[in-house]
Amino acid sequence: MKQLRVVVLAHEDLVPPESVEGLTPKQMQPFKTEFAVSDTLRKLGHQVHVLGVSHDLMPIRRLVEGWEADVVFNLLMEFQDVGAYQAHVVSYLELLRVPYTGCNSLGIQLSRDKALSKKILLHHRIPTARFAVFPRGRLVRGLAGLSFPLIVKSVDEEASLGISQASVVSDAVKLRERVAFIHESVGSDALAEEYIEGRELTVSVLGNDRLTTLPPWELSFKSLPEGSLPIATARAKFDLEYQKRVGLTTGAAQNLSPPLAKRIDRVARRVYRELGLSGYARLDLRVTPQDEVTVIEANATPDIASDEDFADSAEKAGIQYPQLLQRILNLALAYQPRWKTG
Repeated sequence: MKQLRVVVLAHEDLVPPESVEGLTPKQMQPFKTEFAVSDTLRKLGHQVHVLGVSHDLMPIRRLVEGWEADVVFNLLMEFQDVGAYQAHVVSYLELLRVPYTGCNSLGIQLSRDKALSKKILLHHRIPTARFAVFPRGRLVRGLAGLSFPLIVKSVDEEASLGISQASVVSDAVKLRERVAFIHESVGSDALAEEYIEGRELTVSVLGNDRLTTLPPWELSFKSLPEGSLPIATARAKFDLEYQKRVGLTTGAAQNLSPPLAKRIDRVARRVYRELGLSGYARLDLRVTPQDEVTVIEANATPDIASDEDFADSAEKAGIQYPQLLQRILNLALAYQPRWKTG
């Protein structure tokens, strides 16, 4: 295996220490992905430089060109404190003509905009929940034939930002309240989509042209309080104490019939291709009690920490974490952006 010069690109507040000895899981939580990736890449024999950035692109150029980096392992989830700007950083990497891991800039933009991605999926007859968008500064009027309950979320933020149990609404009054919350607290347009009852599954995908789908993963709650719904809220994703309290677990989805498993795989591949994704991504699905598969959204920049669902699903498929990261590097080097083909 060739030794590579790898720039691990992260937010400046998430540059990990060289050692995490003595740190608790809670202390490691903010930078656990950055540490897992950089530490594993070094153990694979690569030269690694972790670069933290926030508001200035120039340090990226100086390091990439001055160090003659072979590839950038991109873990940057926002730029100038704006999540949607992560796609622009990827565009900048393409202008620098350096290979990078993860999704291309267009795929990130299409998948981040939940309304636009749903329109694309509906155009290609890929099942997704019916929805409406409520722009900031406008009154909530009409539901375009939508049926309650609805789940209200940001139209373009990730990591369940702004999602809680209160996000699921059952009448027009609660809808207006939650839309106003998204407008004011998150600062984005609001998307309301019909809430789909069923199992919450994710499918992780690797590839550029040839795709590998990993085993479907399921989110389960064993001790939800009465009246609560099994949804991936921000607390469910990041609050370790809350996870213990509600008995949140994730693991390989069980009892999927062969026809259902095949349908899930086919839907995942179609979504990946129609949204123009590359490198790796995670697709969020709901499976109803009638085994109907509905796409909730696509995440072009999923968490790839060694203990997160993507890596766990890869391990279930026989791909150990070091192999997974090496495979992601190989996909980055093999990807054909316009500067390589034109």
